[in-house]
Amino acid sequence: MSKRDNIFLVGLMGAGKTTVGRLLAKHYGCVFYDSDHEIEARTGVKIPLIFEIEGEAGFRKREEVVMTELTAKQGIVLATGGGAVLSQINRENLRKNGVVIYLRGTPEHLYERTRHDRNRPLLQTENPLAKLRELFTQRDPLYREVADIVVDTGRQSVAGMTRVLFGRLDLLRSGLPLPDTES
Repeated sequence: MSKRDNIFLVGLMGAGKTTVGRLLAKHYGCVFYDSDHEIEARTGVKIPLIFEIEGEAGFRKREEVVMTELTAKQGIVLATGGGAVLSQINRENLRKNGVVIYLRGTPEHLYERTRHDRNRPLLQTENPLAKLRELFTQRDPLYREVADIVVDTGRQSVAGMTRVLFGRLDLLRSGLPLPDTES
């Protein structure tokens, strides 16, 4: 299996991983997976309930199992949960088994996209924007560590972003080096 057979999307919640992932999967004729949806399907409950019962540590254990299975598949596009990169095992599996795209959004932009979403347990705080800033500070270096491609989600539409990604992925899949820039 070639690393180029899989596409993995990482980034904070609300960055558009699922939306962009579905478009990439359709374009390349791949099967699409969302690791959070897989966890919910396997447990039969929503992620906030897993957090409530098992805490974040319990959820992360489940996530690591699902991520290990999914990253071992071939010919897929995978939208990961925002915290999947916290696990060293997940980071290694992402790096070695696929092309990793980091959809990078500013905390302010992501707050606008997620502020009414009650299915995001880490944002059920007094100050969700401060929490997003904290998560960004903690996770941005980890996303960059695993990423082959970094795309800024705040400046362009989903259509524009996917066009940029098609071009970069086609370069990678053909074996050509990527330009050293972020979009």
